[in-house]
Amino acid sequence: MKIGILGAGISGLSIGKLLSSQHEVEILERHMEPGGIAKTKNFDGIPYHTVGGHCFNSKHLDVLAFVFSKILPEEKWDLIQRKSSIQFKNREISYPIEFAVREIHAFNPELAYKIIEDYLIAQQDLSNVHNLEDWFVSSFGKTLAEEYFIPYNRKIWNIEPKEMSHEWVKEKLPIPDRKAFMQSLFNELKDNMSHRLFYYPKNNQTNTFIKALADGLKILFGYNVFSIRYSNRNKKWIINDTQHYDLIINTLPLNIVPSLIENCPLEIVDEAQKLRYNRITTMLWESAQTSNTWTYIPEPESIFHRYIHISNFAGSQKSYTITEAVGERSYDEMANCGRKDPFLKTPLDHNVSDHAYVVFDKNYNTSKDTILKYLKQIGIYTLGRFGEWDYYNMDICIKKSLELYKLLQDEH
Repeated sequence: MKIGILGAGISGLSIGKLLSSQHEVEILERHMEPGGIAKTKNFDGIPYHTVGGHCFNSKHLDVLAFVFSKILPEEKWDLIQRKSSIQFKNREISYPIEFAVREIHAFNPELAYKIIEDYLIAQQDLSNVHNLEDWFVSSFGKTLAEEYFIPYNRKIWNIEPKEMSHEWVKEKLPIPDRKAFMQSLFNELKDNMSHRLFYYPKNNQTNTFIKALADGLKILFGYNVFSIRYSNRNKKWIINDTQHYDLIINTLPLNIVPSLIENCPLEIVDEAQKLRYNRITTMLWESAQTSNTWTYIPEPESIFHRYIHISNFAGSQKSYTITEAVGERSYDEMANCGRKDPFLKTPLDHNVSDHAYVVFDKNYNTSKDTILKYLKQIGIYTLGRFGEWDYYNMDICIKKSLELYKLLQDEH
């Protein structure tokens, strides 16, 4: 069977690798290199990420087995301790904030008392939660929600949390139980999330993993998909009237794909236009030294929402930091904001992404589900962060590829 895969990001490469031993696989990629948003950009020999940090770990044993046995052996990765902090009230405190109340007490006892009081009376009953703001208040208490979670999420999604669905956050942000919260008031309690330890390639850039994933695959670079149609006569999917396939797997963004499909119903195209996403602007800086890997910035005075201290896991002789801001920001906007923080020394490079993060607004579920149902009806498989329009990390993209591979084995 000849299979066409649209897009050579992590999802497209993973499913391509899995299928290539049994089928003829061809990947169509509009850029001149693979990797999608996971690939690093190179500035004067300094590799840096333009959309997030793209570190790797997984709680899924099949994902770890696939990566370490089929793609890049474990000994070619460094295992790194995640150390994150939050800039909060002109202080640096530990991440996650719900375990940093002792630190807040050291400079603002009244705020700490209020956080504790509200957390303990928070019902943590999600049955009456209708949006993301409700979820934060119900999960962490009113004070912690208003002081940190709501302003930070307002920045990173560029939308009011009360206008967002809360359903996506269930497995992304675990709620500490009351016992753990109380323990943190008396003893230092560390981040226990699945990515508290992460792998990063020993040669200091994610592109090493991406190249290993792409190795041996047939990829047509510089190929921009502008039409998709199915020929009932030939029983083939036809891309741009040039490439013919028995089956196609899409990883292109759901807000774009319906407009590419011949005779796609207008109501599907309309639903696609309702899907929202954010771009990310990044700036690479020479910076002061820090032991942190990430720093989160909820304060509204800064356009930045996160610092990624890339030199602490992509080793280098000098210290470098990536600053991120949601939306399209000019070089001057990023540089001027950064110069207010003496930690950031010299701006080196500036990048504006295309698709970076899907937005979980109130149209999200209806629009996404309508499009996915249509694609399934016409026989197009779809995969990945933008192909499934969900907030997938790299390991979940691989997990979803493994699941699709098993499905295709059963069906074909």
